[in-house]
Amino acid sequence: MAALSEPLRVVAVGGPTASGKTALSVALAKHFDGEIINADSMQVYRDLSVGTAKPSEAERQGIPHHLLDFLPPEQPYSVADFVQGAAACIAQITARGRLPMVVGGTGLYITSLLNGVSFAPEETDPALRQHLQHQAQEQGAQVLYERLCQVDPVYASKVHPNNLPRVIRALELYETTGRRMSEEQQASRPVRPPYRSLCLCLTCRDRGELYHRIDRRVDIMMQNGLLAEAERVWQNRECYRTAAQAIGYKELFPYFSGEQPLPDCVNALKQATRRYAKRQLTWFRHQNDAVWLYLDEEDVMRRACALVQAFLQD
Repeated sequence: MAALSEPLRVVAVGGPTASGKTALSVALAKHFDGEIINADSMQVYRDLSVGTAKPSEAERQGIPHHLLDFLPPEQPYSVADFVQGAAACIAQITARGRLPMVVGGTGLYITSLLNGVSFAPEETDPALRQHLQHQAQEQGAQVLYERLCQVDPVYASKVHPNNLPRVIRALELYETTGRRMSEEQQASRPVRPPYRSLCLCLTCRDRGELYHRIDRRVDIMMQNGLLAEAERVWQNRECYRTAAQAIGYKELFPYFSGEQPLPDCVNALKQATRRYAKRQLTWFRHQNDAVWLYLDEEDVMRRACALVQAFLQD
């Protein structure tokens, strides 16, 4: 009888950009008969492949990938959308007798899914949201972040001051309902997680090596057509709102508008990506049950295989 209530097993692979998540997850999926669920907030969009580092057909090696490359760039996509879609995928993959693997660098997606965070229907006020966005444009995002620090310091401590969508969403929730986002999140977590999970996180012990990998990846992206892809986003920035704010595209916009030379924009992209990787590391390090694998000091595949094998046999 106890077996009926046993939570479904899930393996997650997270970590900063350019750490090799795709290669490791595909190798593990081949070894353990797995299917991959994308947990990258930008790789859900069709036609945006270079700047999002979306795995190619060749890189996927025939492994089924879910929640990948399926939405038009005009359509918003939230963590609530991801959790709902990923939960359905996990149930279906498990029913097929295969191992669900959640892979990506969007830490909020992975931890919300594994912790069973529930999301109430959003109470939105378009006029208030527009007012807050206009205020950010006129006075700067810092003004809104400082207000969030006043009304909800707990949530503000978890949000980067430049993450304007999350800052605005928290202020909108507070203004329309009087509820704080930190309280919403606390109330939304179940006592018992819905999955029995193993979370592997990839990185380099030497931060300089990780940054070198990031710089090299940007150079390869430029060779593979990033400039043309970014120009399409720039030309459609009013309707591609999510992509227009994403690292990988917006750093090149000053080149298209004639404000900066291309080499300066590419350097800005590398710097922004390194900063993003640092934030990803911080997020995943706060997940106490994550197991870290270091590319520059161990045979990552061998150790990951041993960890997954033990997890499945436990």
